[in-house]
Amino acid sequence: MSAVYLPIFVMLLFSGALAGGMLLFSMPFGPYNPTRVKSEPFECGCRSIGPNRVRFSAQFYILAILLVVFDIEAAFMFPWAVLFSKLGLAGFIEMLVFIGVLVLGFVYLWRSGGLDALDK
Repeated sequence: MSAVYLPIFVMLLFSGALAGGMLLFSMPFGPYNPTRVKSEPFECGCRSIGPNRVRFSAQFYILAILLVVFDIEAAFMFPWAVLFSKLGLAGFIEMLVFIGVLVLGFVYLWRSGGLDALDK
């Protein structure tokens, strides 16, 4: 193992041992008295109404994936903006291509009705 990775390994070992130790030592010393009231599902201080499992439309999942994609796009644009002056014209053209592909995907999603989950 390289000496460069030794501090990372020690930190991971220490944090894993600390987390495991806290879990192991809390079991015998912590209070454990489950009751029927404590075992009920709890949501915002209100009693549960209806079934616990609710089916969602696939459009909501598609919308969630879309939001993740645009968040990743923003995460890629920040480092590019920081290094904009060093990248020159080639970096600018590459970012234009990247944004163009994203815009084409957004237009396709819009025209195919993928954003209709926002209306409901």
